[in-house]
Amino acid sequence: MPFIKVAEGNSAPVELYYEDHGAGQPIVLIHGWPLNGASWEKQTAALLAAGHRVITYDRRGFGRSDQPADGYDYDTLASDLNEVLTALDLRDAVLVGFSMGSGEVTRYLGTYGSERIDKAVMIGVVPPFLLRTDDNPEGVDGSVFKGIEDAITADRFAFMSAFLADFYNVDVLGGERVSDQAIQASWNVAVGASAKGTLDCVQAWLTDFRADLPRIDVPTLIIHGDADRTLPIDATAIRLAKSIAGARLDVVPGGPHGLIWTHAAEVNSALLAFLR
Repeated sequence: MPFIKVAEGNSAPVELYYEDHGAGQPIVLIHGWPLNGASWEKQTAALLAAGHRVITYDRRGFGRSDQPADGYDYDTLASDLNEVLTALDLRDAVLVGFSMGSGEVTRYLGTYGSERIDKAVMIGVVPPFLLRTDDNPEGVDGSVFKGIEDAITADRFAFMSAFLADFYNVDVLGGERVSDQAIQASWNVAVGASAKGTLDCVQAWLTDFRADLPRIDVPTLIIHGDADRTLPIDATAIRLAKSIAGARLDVVPGGPHGLIWTHAAEVNSALLAFLR
């Protein structure tokens, strides 16, 4: 299996698992929490069929990548992405980040610039800034994130069941757009991730990306579901679209947070149109 070294660990390098398929303009898919690169399977198939080169990788701590005890902050995660782009010498690439992956896209462009990047796509977004503060009254109260951390610490396995129910809006879409088996598959991946990494990522969600946004100078597409319970659209995508010059917002009616699965046709249509 192919791996890319992104850092030194205590007694061995920290390596990320990746897959690289197809030819044409490279599209780098950055997955959401708590899943892995395989969660992009519906987008990968569509992108390959459209003639693109598709690269997925598992974030540190998740999937088949190494599970170090640290590095779950966005500065490090953006550095990991930079190592992937550099190792594969990708040029004219399109970054596509879902959920937590939207933070990697934002911090990467804010830190490393767009020399290697042609376009950016963010789906089910975290930026611009989730935490409610005096200068960010539209954010979410910090007690919400403390509750998530407490629930993960108490019983990570039970927490993931409840989380995925809202991730896919199972009470509305279960059996129609998402099967019990697909939910179980997501749970299996989620609980196989690093326990510490799973917990540490919650603090990463509170990152303030507002200083990164003016530095994004490539065409940007934002895709978000209007029924997203995990990252409600008013606190995230609506604000983000107003903060990136020229950004386009595509709202998916009825789309939950996990819309790359439940509304894959709608997501793929918007994504491929933007790439064209």
